[in-house]
Amino acid sequence: MSSGSVDLIYGERTSSGVQADTRGRDLWLTAADLERTSGWVLKPEGFCKGEVCIPVPPARKDEFASAGRFNLTALAGLLGQSVVADLEHRTWCFGEAAAERARKLRSLEAPDFSLPDLAGRMHSLSEHRGKKVLLVSWASW
Repeated sequence: MSSGSVDLIYGERTSSGVQADTRGRDLWLTAADLERTSGWVLKPEGFCKGEVCIPVPPARKDEFASAGRFNLTALAGLLGQSVVADLEHRTWCFGEAAAERARKLRSLEAPDFSLPDLAGRMHSLSEHRGKKVLLVSWASW
C-alpha cells in the first residue's frame, strides 16, 4: 500500500493533489474526496449520485469500503467504466460508464463541439440541431 497525492480525471472533473491510498491497482479515497472527485456517495442503499443508486453486493462489501476509505476502482468496475492508471506518475483516469456510452450510441446524437470557420468565427454543432449537417474532416498524415 502507498499513500500520497494523486491526480484524478473522472468524466469532466479533473482533480490534482487528491490524498489517496493505492493498493495494487486500486485507488482508495476518503468519503469527502470520493464525492468531490466523482460525485458518488456511499449510502445504506449503495453508491449514489443524484437519484441513481448502485447497490453494493453484500459478499463484496470489503472490496468497496474499508477503514473509512472507498475503492473508486472497484466502483468503476461495478459501473462498467474503463480505468487507466499511470502508477509511476500517480495519475488515474476513469472513463464513462458502459450504460451511458450505450445510451449515447442509441440516441444517434453527435456530441456537441465548436470549431472556427476560415474567417475565425466559432460555430457549434448544436447551432444546427434538427438540420442535416455534412462534416468533412481530413488529416495531413
